Amino acid sequence: MDRPSAVERSLREAAPHEIFDVISSLVKRRHRARTVELLMADYAMTRLQPVGVLPHTRTPVSVHDSGPGRAFGAQAPHCVYDGPGSMVTAYLPVSVRGDRLGVLSVALPVGEGGLPPEVLEELRDCADALAHELVVAERDTDLFLQARRTERLTLAAEMQWQLLPGRSCARPEYSLGAQLEPAYAIFGDCFDWSASADDLYVTVSNGMGEGIEAALLTNLAINALRNARRAGLDLGDQAYLADQAIFGQHRGSRYLSTLLLRFHLPTGGVEIIDAGSPRIWRLRKGVVEPIDLEAQMPLGMFEDTAYVPQRFEVEPGDRLLFISDGVYDALSPGGERYSLRALAGSISSTRMLPASQVPRAMLQELLGHRGSGPAADDSLVLCLDWHGRPAAKRG
Repeated sequence: MDRPSAVERSLREAAPHEIFDVISSLVKRRHRARTVELLMADYAMTRLQPVGVLPHTRTPVSVHDSGPGRAFGAQAPHCVYDGPGSMVTAYLPVSVRGDRLGVLSVALPVGEGGLPPEVLEELRDCADALAHELVVAERDTDLFLQARRTERLTLAAEMQWQLLPGRSCARPEYSLGAQLEPAYAIFGDCFDWSASADDLYVTVSNGMGEGIEAALLTNLAINALRNARRAGLDLGDQAYLADQAIFGQHRGSRYLSTLLLRFHLPTGGVEIIDAGSPRIWRLRKGVVEPIDLEAQMPLGMFEDTAYVPQRFEVEPGDRLLFISDGVYDALSPGGERYSLRALAGSISSTRMLPASQVPRAMLQELLGHRGSGPAADDSLVLCLDWHGRPAAKRG
């Protein structure tokens, strides 16, 4: 069995708020780096914010038109040399299983041949080790969560973001990406996912109401669904128990529109319960089409509602888009509804992007339609690219 590297051991032994200081010292000592900086992606996925104590004094950089942004978007190292070529700044993506957390920036001297490949590989290993420790450290320190915000979150948004599993995820069978807007003042939209050896569960919810009430309702629903899922219950029973939890609390006065899905990873078979307003679109071989489902009651509307899963199949190369009504019902300043035709055009125009980047790009297009004023509702886009199980793994 391979033993942990010196970098991994040092990170594991450090206090949670000191892990970046540890990696910075190691890189400076080993590679004579002049500066080492950790940039965290903000909640809106538009900026990379330097880690530091509050109040933040350093300016965030854009994810769209900067060196760090290029590494973040491509999820690959990007090196920028100065004019004479004696210094290079290497930008390394900091990601865990497809979840993009930020970028590690390292400025160091180089010779005439540029940055040696083995040094770049060592820096990538450092960034990967740091990413895994960041996920663990966020349980015990606010330092890195504070670096993800360029403005203060509303209390409801704080509750919603803490509920989410991540913003992207990748396995051989699939790639996932999701985004909520407005990121710093979201209402009740939410998503969740969980995978085992053979199953992927995905939940997309549109909570009723605004602010704290919507966030509390969504928290109740998501945790009820997780409780049922972790008890090993099937999809119908998960929906039933969550429905009863919400009805028991609110007696039908508040409810939650939800899509619940279970993907069978070896075959691509899908079970789905359509209990509300979020919709699914499929992009298959260049053709965009909605997936029509039998609508069932939202969770918590009535007592003792029975939920029956429907079934369909996904094929390798399929892209599924899960979209809340805050997207397709959005109005322009002149009152024009964001039409299904415009939505289909947005799906087509982003078809070459990886799943992790699609939601942000689609919501940016929506902003162009809606304008810069305050949103009447929050918006959610979740993108799932289905690759299928590799033949060797199926065997």
